[in-house]
Amino acid sequence: MGAVPLILCVTGPMAAGKNAAASILEQRGYACIDADLAGHTAVENAREKIFERFAGEAQKNGIVLKNQDGSVNRRALGEVVFSSPQLLRELESIVYPETGRIIREFIEEKQKDSSIPGVVINAAVLYKTPDILSQVQFILYVDAPLIMRYFRARKRDGMSCKKILDRFASQRDLFAKYQNSNADIQRVWNTGSRQRLEKKIIKILAALES
Repeated sequence: MGAVPLILCVTGPMAAGKNAAASILEQRGYACIDADLAGHTAVENAREKIFERFAGEAQKNGIVLKNQDGSVNRRALGEVVFSSPQLLRELESIVYPETGRIIREFIEEKQKDSSIPGVVINAAVLYKTPDILSQVQFILYVDAPLIMRYFRARKRDGMSCKKILDRFASQRDLFAKYQNSNADIQRVWNTGSRQRLEKKIIKILAALES
């Protein structure tokens, strides 16, 4: 590997273990950015556009979008946009460009640091920001059997069975979406302990960094 840090994406379906994988990489010196957290920042940065576009829809359904401190109530926003594919697309058209900008700035800053082995983007749906995905050189796709993911999600999030299965269904073709990218991709099955996952990742890193 050259002086410029490698750009990796850690992705995978719900409750497969991508956060654990990103944490393992971070412990090994990689600079990591969580796309979900970047998205939260993007929502706040774009809150005026969001209030302008979705306040009417929220009001019709008795939903309050604005918290007392003026920030966006993300749960309420979700109730509004997840009721309609069109509204969800409109929200994504507002939030994703800003999320991409935040991630891009992080990459540009960290790539100046030749002391780190790479930059990691922890993201389930990075394919929705193709300009960022085009910069990724390697994709670590963390996966696990559906039944194992179901019980992990129940324990971790306390979500209803229906919500979990709806999320699983929405991610049904996730691996195929990343196969269409130009980056090398490797699927890692996270079926055991964190230590077992770490061993698998270390083996992959050894090949990448050689």
